[in-house]
Amino acid sequence: MNAKSQQKHGRLGSPLEVLLAFAKLGVTCFGGPIAHIGYFRQEFVVKRRWLDEHAYADLVALCQFLPGPASSQVGFSIGLMRGGYLGGIAAWTAFTLPSAIALILFAYGANALQGPIGTGLLHGLKLVAVAIVAQAVWGMARTLAPDRERASIAAIAALIILFSSASVAQIGAIALGGVAGLWFCRATPSAATGQGHLSMPVSRSVGILALAAFFLLLGGLPLLWALSHSQAVALFDAFYRSGALVFGGGHVVLPLLREATVTPGWVSDDAFLAGYGAAQGVPGPLFTFAAYLGAVMKPSPHGIVGAVISLIAIFLPGILVLMGTLPFWDAFRRRAWAQAAMRGVNAAVVGLLGAALYNPVWTSAVKTPGDFGIALVGFVLLVVWHAPPLVVVAISALGGVALALGAG
Repeated sequence: MNAKSQQKHGRLGSPLEVLLAFAKLGVTCFGGPIAHIGYFRQEFVVKRRWLDEHAYADLVALCQFLPGPASSQVGFSIGLMRGGYLGGIAAWTAFTLPSAIALILFAYGANALQGPIGTGLLHGLKLVAVAIVAQAVWGMARTLAPDRERASIAAIAALIILFSSASVAQIGAIALGGVAGLWFCRATPSAATGQGHLSMPVSRSVGILALAAFFLLLGGLPLLWALSHSQAVALFDAFYRSGALVFGGGHVVLPLLREATVTPGWVSDDAFLAGYGAAQGVPGPLFTFAAYLGAVMKPSPHGIVGAVISLIAIFLPGILVLMGTLPFWDAFRRRAWAQAAMRGVNAAVVGLLGAALYNPVWTSAVKTPGDFGIALVGFVLLVVWHAPPLVVVAISALGGVALALGAG
């Protein structure tokens, strides 16, 4: 599809448009990667219509397969599709910087969220995630699991996640969904998955170069450190390796980060846990926890320089492997057998979202009838009244404060 045709169909935009769209999400997307996927769907599929439900679900499935922060990869891909390379950079910058700046300020002691008001505010923001994820499960299930076969695949995927604590369970559930789709979903009309051309401005040669860079850095950074003994190289390598070896993103990266920073004595255990607690109360991707760790490092570089090095290093591998895959993804997903597999994969993604709605989203937020009430109000506002997510964020935050003051 050429640029003129894309523009005619409304798929081209400016990097500034992408920056502004993601800037709003960067300060309102609370609740972790699963909630972010719900926010993105509401903003870019339902509201702005930059891509359709099926293309979005395929994109989410791809990013769940790849190493790195899944929600940030989805956001980067949407920005790339809408505004080219600058659009991808704009999406990543706007979505990442607000939480990174907040955590750097926390590292310098600028933590004002204390006492019942601060605790209630953070709890109210967790309840927003319940409503957002529930809305995403509701909407995606109606589109992507509308029949018995796909609803069953979604249910089995949810059970796998709910009853398995293994970090590879998510990938296994998606793979099983693909196999089940090949067997059970071949008779489904081809329009169910073949819609929504993902017009990514990444050539195959650029994709191959990105994959080469991914593996070169993964193997070359330890050698570079052995030759230079530079602490900056060691810092970059530690966070690059953490970002390259984690699948699914979010909380899965925490053990790797602790091993990379606490074990060598760069960060104390108390400082690590304090930063992790603060990371739960800021919007955006949990990977921005790296900025906090870079800022509180004992050896130099630390402070702002350490934060910047750590932040870039942890996100870079996920972006490289994503760019290496995208040029081949659209051609793959349009083959007949791939469409059948993707129907199963998309149904499995619905199951993953459903399982995540229970744990950790529901179990970490809904503790009392008042909590359930706030989450229910948010869900009704989103689904029935079609209220903007920002309004729901504000109402839930105020509700959390009211509950905290009432309990006090």
